[in-house]
Amino acid sequence: MTGMLDVVIREAVEADAEAACRVLRRSITECCIADHCNDQELLNAWLRNKTPENVIAWITHDNNITRVAVTGNRIVGFAMLQKSGYLALNYILPEVLFQGVGRALLQALESAAVELRLHELTLESTRTAHDFYLRNGFEVSGASETGSGMESWLMRKGRDLNTAG
Repeated sequence: MTGMLDVVIREAVEADAEAACRVLRRSITECCIADHCNDQELLNAWLRNKTPENVIAWITHDNNITRVAVTGNRIVGFAMLQKSGYLALNYILPEVLFQGVGRALLQALESAAVELRLHELTLESTRTAHDFYLRNGFEVSGASETGSGMESWLMRKGRDLNTAG
């Protein structure tokens, strides 16, 4: 593990959409190879809705809380929590892996969940992110599933929001 990166987490705005979209697409393509196994059909299906237009829609939707991770003036991470408590996205650029960026984004969304008085967060984890979520206090809440030809796990984190394992 390398050192912690100096990162600022802030609310995402429409002007962040292009950079956030690049984060999503690069993270999925370069970091999630264990999930898509470089199968172009699987990868294309996963990336299909990762467009700047969709990112703008996610950022501006009243039901979503979105955050970006910024180092210097560069967006290196993007995350989204639905107000229901479903963690829909948490992606970072490959070059900032293991530098605390994903954890910082997760903690920012957990803080937002506490402000909303949510008692639980849920998510569907990829193979790539599974251990990350376990390290950060989530537990598997359902059997592994196959969606779009990829393995995934339903995970949850209860009343211990804002605490990492």
